[in-house]
Amino acid sequence: MMGEGLGEVKGMGQDDVGGCPLGLASPCPLCVGKRKVHYLFEDGLEMAEEYDLKTSQLLARKWREKTALGSSGKWQVEVGEPTSHTAGALESELIKESSSNPIFVRRDTQTSFQWRIRNLPYPKEVYSVSVEKEQRCCVVRTTNKKYYRKFPIPDMDRYQLPLDVAALSFTYANATLIITYRKPQEILAVEEELQKELQKIKAANDGDGECKTQ
Repeated sequence: MMGEGLGEVKGMGQDDVGGCPLGLASPCPLCVGKRKVHYLFEDGLEMAEEYDLKTSQLLARKWREKTALGSSGKWQVEVGEPTSHTAGALESELIKESSSNPIFVRRDTQTSFQWRIRNLPYPKEVYSVSVEKEQRCCVVRTTNKKYYRKFPIPDMDRYQLPLDVAALSFTYANATLIITYRKPQEILAVEEELQKELQKIKAANDGDGECKTQ
């Protein structure tokens, strides 16, 4: 075991989370309407997730792995807003100057993977969104060649599921492009089973009244 007081998620293995054997999942006490879960994997990889307490909707997911020297690396955000850091005066000015740049954020729903690209001022008709099956990614293009982005769907890669162009759609409003990919039944079934398992786990620091951040 990796730590005293951590709950173990049973019945989950190589293909359940991240393509790695699942180690321990330790939920923080429930606070501010969120359930926070911290996963520890045998190879040192960590994953932290946040769920809405009422709906069980995934709000955030980030990953961290060990560096070559064995220390913890930086968190890499997969779902949710990018991690914010305290900025100095110069950095604040640079952020302010670049605030009009496109911002790419993933925010899922219960039935779909969803991405929002903010600060895109062009009319809806210039955008196109497609699936590159061989490269296993989605591609956003504009006919005026002002914006281009390729991005994978990590969940589909972890379970080695094929991408389906029919599951992809997009809409545009208020300078924001919203891209939606309908979750296949395989993903929905796994997420349903995961929620059942998480409900069985007792918080690692249950009773101390503090919600520790990951």
